[in-house]
Amino acid sequence: MGPIDGLLFGLESALTLELLLASLVGALAGTVIGVLPGLGPVAGAALVLPLTFSMSPIVGIVMIAAIYVGSMYGGSTTAVLLNMPGEAASVMTAVDGHAMAKKGRAGAALSIMAIGSFIAGAIGVLLVTFFSPLLSGVGLLFGPAEYLALVAGGLIALARVSGGSAASGFLPMIVGVLLGTIGQEAITSTFRYTMDIPEMALGVDLVPVAIGLFGIAELLMLIENPDRRAKPTKVRFRELLPTRAEWRDAWPAWGRGSAVGFAFGLLPGPSATLSSFASYRLEKSVARNRAKLGTGAVEGVAGPEAANNAAAIGGLVPLLSLGMPFSATFALVISAMVVQGIEPGPLLIEDNPEIFWSLIGAMLVANLMLLVLNLPLVGVWVRLLRVPQSLLLPAIVVIAAIGCYSVRNSLLDVYMLALMGAVGYAMRKLHFNLAPFVLGLVLGPLAEKHLREGLFLSRGDLAYFVGSPIAITLWVLVLLVVFGGGIRALITRGRSA
Repeated sequence: MGPIDGLLFGLESALTLELLLASLVGALAGTVIGVLPGLGPVAGAALVLPLTFSMSPIVGIVMIAAIYVGSMYGGSTTAVLLNMPGEAASVMTAVDGHAMAKKGRAGAALSIMAIGSFIAGAIGVLLVTFFSPLLSGVGLLFGPAEYLALVAGGLIALARVSGGSAASGFLPMIVGVLLGTIGQEAITSTFRYTMDIPEMALGVDLVPVAIGLFGIAELLMLIENPDRRAKPTKVRFRELLPTRAEWRDAWPAWGRGSAVGFAFGLLPGPSATLSSFASYRLEKSVARNRAKLGTGAVEGVAGPEAANNAAAIGGLVPLLSLGMPFSATFALVISAMVVQGIEPGPLLIEDNPEIFWSLIGAMLVANLMLLVLNLPLVGVWVRLLRVPQSLLLPAIVVIAAIGCYSVRNSLLDVYMLALMGAVGYAMRKLHFNLAPFVLGLVLGPLAEKHLREGLFLSRGDLAYFVGSPIAITLWVLVLLVVFGGGIRALITRGRSA
């Protein structure tokens, strides 16, 4: 069965009543789960996993996949309206999305997210269909040396382009990296900086940090200055759609974000989160309104949102072609397959082509369901801004605390939420950037892990980290990021002289 025939077969299967219902229920449940702080795609998929055992294999798998894409959108909804990312992947969406909401363009931001999620999903499905065999081994080409260069580049690039002075980006990033060293070390399992608190052995969880830095800090700023609150938007359909200029700016960002997200989906790790940061970095460099990013630019919403959705689709390539789940959510998809007697891997497309192509087709239908469901719901979500502040703020704090507690059933995470809220408030007052803090917490442990693994494999030989063409290329790009501004300034000065 060729790619086109396979995709047509998958779409035909996905449009059966059974799979349509699975896509609809999964997309709706995922959106609701994503809106609730602390409950992301992993929690949603884990809750549904036992229910899938009584379903047919493809129905259960499609429902989990639909929950994944739905929760990505849901997490970004609260990021736009309340500056409270429901998921780490929504952190960058909050930067410009909430700024748009403050300008009375919350409806347009949510519409851009919904449409961008569908476009990214459609592009991702087409790439999986035609290039899955070719791309399946990309993730296997990356070892500790390549990943260390990739992670280092991500840390430095985001800190440099996050706006403001260099210190306002690098200092929060360094603090985030240091915070990531708390807990059990990945290679030797040594406990570090736990202060004899058992819960600290698990490390600092990302959920209370992200919600505290962005959400709780925003609430404190609102209490200090109620005029900061996002403006209620007119709920007439015309006001909820992007303007012609916003459409023009969104299309290129959707394309760039989709490409970045799909590429990151091929690699192990928190691909949705990393791709959204990388997409924002790219928009800072090439977007038409790059100078306005951080103040409510459409590209700052369209790019990261397309990236995190495309990363979800890109993760299907190693999952279906190699049987390797590169994210926690896809590990649950593998579990559902194994329980149903399906062996994921290189022989899946030969032994169970109906499963392979039905899942591909269903992912496209699930993204369409997400669009059909959430465009009409934009007006409903925007009405949240009309709720009196005296009712909304306490409710947000309670929901955030419950969400953080539910992640690990630990009161320590609730205390961390409060602490990060105070830290975020202080950083906002001192004009530090919050996003590099979160990125440091995400990438710091990954950088240490790959550094330690590389030193172990090479017996301490640092030349190992520049021992492959991919690693050398990535390190050259890192150097260009670090010194590119200075080189550009020297060239400009030389021309003017």
